[in-house]
Amino acid sequence: MSTVAIVMLVGLLVLLALGMPIAFTLGILALTGLWITDTNPLILSQRLVAGTTVNSLLAIPGFILAGDLMSAGGLSKRLVRVASAVVGHFSGGLSMATVGAGTFFGAISGSAPATTAAIGSVMTRELEQRGYGRGYSAALATAVGPLGQMIPPSIPMVIWGVLSEESIAKLFLAGVIPGLIAAGGFLVISYIYARVNNVPRAARSSPAEIYAAVRQGVWALLAPVVILGGIYGGVFTPTEASMVGALYSFIVGVFIYRELKWRALPGILLGSLRTSATIMFIIAAAYAFAWVIANEQIPAQLAEQLLSLTDNPLLLLLMLNLMLLLLGAVMDNISAMVILSSVLIAIGAQIGLEPIQLGAMVVINFAVGMVTPPVGYSIFIGASISGLRIETVARHLWPFLLVLLGVIALVAYVPWITLWLPGLLD
Repeated sequence: MSTVAIVMLVGLLVLLALGMPIAFTLGILALTGLWITDTNPLILSQRLVAGTTVNSLLAIPGFILAGDLMSAGGLSKRLVRVASAVVGHFSGGLSMATVGAGTFFGAISGSAPATTAAIGSVMTRELEQRGYGRGYSAALATAVGPLGQMIPPSIPMVIWGVLSEESIAKLFLAGVIPGLIAAGGFLVISYIYARVNNVPRAARSSPAEIYAAVRQGVWALLAPVVILGGIYGGVFTPTEASMVGALYSFIVGVFIYRELKWRALPGILLGSLRTSATIMFIIAAAYAFAWVIANEQIPAQLAEQLLSLTDNPLLLLLMLNLMLLLLGAVMDNISAMVILSSVLIAIGAQIGLEPIQLGAMVVINFAVGMVTPPVGYSIFIGASISGLRIETVARHLWPFLLVLLGVIALVAYVPWITLWLPGLLD
């Protein structure tokens, strides 16, 4: 391995271990790589700008703003009411309603932390009052977070589509079946938990109560229909869909549900702007870092090292998924995707993975990383909402993690799960 590769990889580990913000870490290492190779440092500024001028990245602030507006405008609360009215009378019904609401909200926000925050803030206290343990309630709210990155629209899918130059619409579809399988597994866990712990069942909702819940929540239920229907109906692009979603959320929250107050808008816009700016800063720095390592052919070197360990594609897939899981547990998933995209694409091509399947596998692995310590944003949010320690939430997460690991295995070894729906667009 070259001197530049060793310096940059060791430097990455050391600076992250020291707690330096990821954007500054990547920028410093990119500049270091340019200095070692005696390359004009002006390339750093060129790469930083290039990293933020990809049109598809405009979808990110749109979906972030849409998710924030939907949460503040009462859409998540109404999704919970609909789900509770439909399945609340089953064993584990309220837990199932949480899963259902998380699935719908995930199809709106595109973000794991946003899904955990929106659903957890509404459901954690309610679950505890209905006989569910606080640790289980916090773990459930945490676990539904990754559904926001699997079920379209998905912010990480947008980023991977830009990095790999693959169809974002196809990547969106690739996450549908894995997301639904994960949600189905969570429903089974909800039922088993309620039966084992004798959680009391709620009274069955009358047809009138179900109708009232659906009528009040119809605008929330229509949000994914508008966003995804527009994309796959050819009405607008994913980037345009993000802006349509933000406008739809604003109109529903302000003029229909009237829970989104005008005085709250500056704070919501500022919060969305901060989140978007943080992501874009990381992407810009990561693009510069990725250019340096690509220029030094470091991805090809790493791919060659991995492929030299075995020529068995099944073992290579296992090793690749283990690597992604470990990285997802210690790195921000967006920066990890940008840093590793060239390496992963090279490895995927070597072992014959379809590009769409590879993209889904990468995003889902990193989505699972969002619920694992030490850098799992969703687990931090779940712990904060419940008032529990992270270790306590993590201890109750293991059944949900088993389901998510099973989904990863299916994505890796059963290609049609991620390729069937995208194939319908051909």
